[in-house]
Amino acid sequence: MRSLRASWKLARALGMVLSGLMTLAFVFPRLSAGEREARVQAWAERTLQVLGVGLEVRGVPAAQGPVLLVANHISWLDILVLHAARYCRFVSKADVRRWPLIGRLAEGAGTLFIERESRRDALRVVHHMAERLRAGDVLAVFPEGTTSNGIALLPFHANLLQAAISADVPAQPVALVFLDAASRQPTTRACYIGDDSLVGSLWRTLGGAPIVAVVHFGQPEAAQARDRRLWAEHLRERVDELRRI
Repeated sequence: MRSLRASWKLARALGMVLSGLMTLAFVFPRLSAGEREARVQAWAERTLQVLGVGLEVRGVPAAQGPVLLVANHISWLDILVLHAARYCRFVSKADVRRWPLIGRLAEGAGTLFIERESRRDALRVVHHMAERLRAGDVLAVFPEGTTSNGIALLPFHANLLQAAISADVPAQPVALVFLDAASRQPTTRACYIGDDSLVGSLWRTLGGAPIVAVVHFGQPEAAQARDRRLWAEHLRERVDELRRI
């Protein structure tokens, strides 16, 4: 029964991916930037429903840009969850661009890609991020640089925060937590870490009991020429506090 339920969800999720690709190809060219953002957010909300993932938003997301969202990273679901809570443009590792189907969706949603091993590319992306922030965009980063188990936070890397400092725009801490829908206790079922394959993580999520993604937005913090490393440590503390509320 569990396998049947997971297979049905997977088929519907694939349908959402194909629908998203069709929208990118044939609908987006006719839409304004605001209309595109609304479409992405609505698509993310619907896809979470198809996957059987509930959404709970706490706090108040920034009503408009420019702002840099700074969140912890647990799962491949995180991007869907944040898009559903508040449209934003992500900064993601370049590998995602090469994922079948998903890479095209990420690119169409405005993702900025970075080659993490290349210092020169990192500088390029920080410069581009600062330009987009000055233009009023809402950007999102996962400063842990990789996924964690959701129980404890990894150290926050400071490099990408330089974009907010250079553009003198605020950063908003955002905590992501996945709960078992029945017990309301934190669960690692949605985690995508270590030797997990994307397919294995997807199947575990689809076949398991329902989960709820909690997105907790903290208060935005002004850049004010901060030291980026100290700011990264402070934002990590804020995200950790939000996770526990």
